[in-house]
Amino acid sequence: METTNTFEILLFYKYVGIQDPQVLMERERAVCSVLGLKGRIIIAKEGINGTLEGTPDMTAKYREHILSDKRFKNMDIKTSEGNGQAFPRLSVKVKPEIVSTKLPEHIDPTKETAVHLPAHELKKWYDEGKDFVVIDMRNDYEIKSGYFDKTVNPGLYASRDLPKALDKLRVHKDTTVVTVCTGGVRCEKMSAYLLDQGFKDVYQLHNGMHTFMEKYPGQHFNGTLFTFDNRITMHWGGDERKIVGKCAVCDATTENYRNCQNPVCNGKMLVCDKCAESRKEEMFCKDKTTCGKSVQVV
Repeated sequence: METTNTFEILLFYKYVGIQDPQVLMERERAVCSVLGLKGRIIIAKEGINGTLEGTPDMTAKYREHILSDKRFKNMDIKTSEGNGQAFPRLSVKVKPEIVSTKLPEHIDPTKETAVHLPAHELKKWYDEGKDFVVIDMRNDYEIKSGYFDKTVNPGLYASRDLPKALDKLRVHKDTTVVTVCTGGVRCEKMSAYLLDQGFKDVYQLHNGMHTFMEKYPGQHFNGTLFTFDNRITMHWGGDERKIVGKCAVCDATTENYRNCQNPVCNGKMLVCDKCAESRKEEMFCKDKTTCGKSVQVV
């Protein structure tokens, strides 16, 4: 097989009925292994959610393979530059959900979900000064290194915490709301849940922050995008790009994530290089006696 010195990362998902997830899991594991791809694929009866890295010739073969399946023929597949080290191995698993929201079973994005708002339309809303808010459906620690203008942070430790955040969000029930997340998959159910809870005018950013930042680098999105792989963060540059992350220890500007040294916690936190060097084994996201007991990570 032909190989190159460059790498590409694929990001994709689709909510669609899968009658036998185990069979699909075995097929995708075999195909990815033959193509030498690494990364993660989650398969459930409700659909598929994956991130894969490989050489461009092999990722092209995978795209051709997965899109040839009639269940996924219209699936959007986002791409970004890899480094060959984004994932240590290949993992293909069957789980109850493709994103663990634990929302009620009747929340089904194939039946009801928020209107998909294209990136160019959101850009137009910003440029024209439209009245709306962005509700960021990512985990709290992801938001700390980068976020959209007009962002409301629900303070989620995980997607399953959305119901707990409703009291904070209800003030926006009659406002135009745009839900956002990395690639779009979390917003499918989470925007549907807002509609179910009486929010009147809800949209979701189509294909997520990834697509918006790629099209409009440095515009209306401040900072960098957290990734669930060894790259940790990514951005597409842009003359107007701002760095907004703050070191949890000294408050200096940084976009470097490290883990809380309390093994009970191990949460992600932003720490500048100077503090990382000076504190080493004494970096905790909160007081050491409380950080492992709290669900929120600074």
